[in-house]
Amino acid sequence: RGNHTMSTATITLWIIALALLIYAVSRRDDSLRRGAKLAWITTKRNAVLLVIAFVIVGYVNVLSPTELVEKWIGPESGWKGLFLAEIIGMLLPGGPYVVFPLIAVLYSAGAGLGPAVTLVTSWATQALLSITFELPFMGWRFTAIRWGLGLVVPILAGAAAQLIFG
Repeated sequence: RGNHTMSTATITLWIIALALLIYAVSRRDDSLRRGAKLAWITTKRNAVLLVIAFVIVGYVNVLSPTELVEKWIGPESGWKGLFLAEIIGMLLPGGPYVVFPLIAVLYSAGAGLGPAVTLVTSWATQALLSITFELPFMGWRFTAIRWGLGLVVPILAGAAAQLIFG
């Protein structure tokens, strides 16, 4: 399920990178050098995290039995699968380079479309780690209201995906 998407994403990123590279060269200033330097700094900062994420994805792929994934968050898991997917999504740590490969593994291991959409939406809107950033800036009241109201969004998104496309 994921190979076509990965190829399209890779091609798209290469096109954007090449266009930016050509633009940086055409400026005839130090944009090319500064861009390469920042790219290297970002690569060094995230390389360990990416390697760890891919190790986790590899082990989740090997150790997640299809029957278990299908039973708990499969296409026939119903509301139980959506609620469980929301909880799992809230607990997923890290950025998209960690979370999307994990969700892709679960999806290819038999997770249903609705629960997969719920996982992504829950992680994006309700990740528990984000509260540690939100609280200091927005305060308890805002965080509680946003988070409380946001609990229904992943469930509704997953249910709609399952109903319309499942």
